[in-house]
Amino acid sequence: MFNLIRRDVILQKRQLWIYLPFISFIIIMDSHPALIFLVASVFIPFNSFAYDEKAQTNILLNSLPYTRKEIIASRYIGAIVYMILAIVVTSLALFVSNTLFSATDIAIASGLFLLFSAFTFPLFYIFKPGYISYVVLITFLLLAGIGPPIFIFLAENLTAITDFISSLSTPFIYTGATVIVLFFYAVSWGITTIIYQRKAF
Repeated sequence: MFNLIRRDVILQKRQLWIYLPFISFIIIMDSHPALIFLVASVFIPFNSFAYDEKAQTNILLNSLPYTRKEIIASRYIGAIVYMILAIVVTSLALFVSNTLFSATDIAIASGLFLLFSAFTFPLFYIFKPGYISYVVLITFLLLAGIGPPIFIFLAENLTAITDFISSLSTPFIYTGATVIVLFFYAVSWGITTIIYQRKAF
């Protein structure tokens, strides 16, 4: 399974040359640190799906000595591995550029990335290869653009919910958010595995 995860980096080694300049550009644009971490985390996993969609790699993968469960597991575990690596690289880039960030920024970005992955990963196996990677990318950009204003609007108008959340302790909020995110990620993993096992290539 490790070889399947490593495969994504090998296949994208040319695209990785634009990774650091891309992250540097976002930092120079003075984006919010959480958004920088989120965009950096999305880069490799979703590029892998886009590549596989064009090359129809699933036919090749199913001819290798890996079960379909292992193939899907490599996707979900790989996404977490690449997210951690992206956080490390982005943290170094932010440190070098003297841009302040906090553990909260990393936690928010990680949670949003895992949620976005949980809702989009199954789509790559439900729909036929073609334009799904572009649809996912456009959806991500739209959510990144309109998400914060919507969140601020809801926080200002749904005061009862805002007050309730404010009354909770910080550890409780972090623990609850982590449990919810991991739940959706695990459910997504299971659903994608079932879909992939029943899919004909």
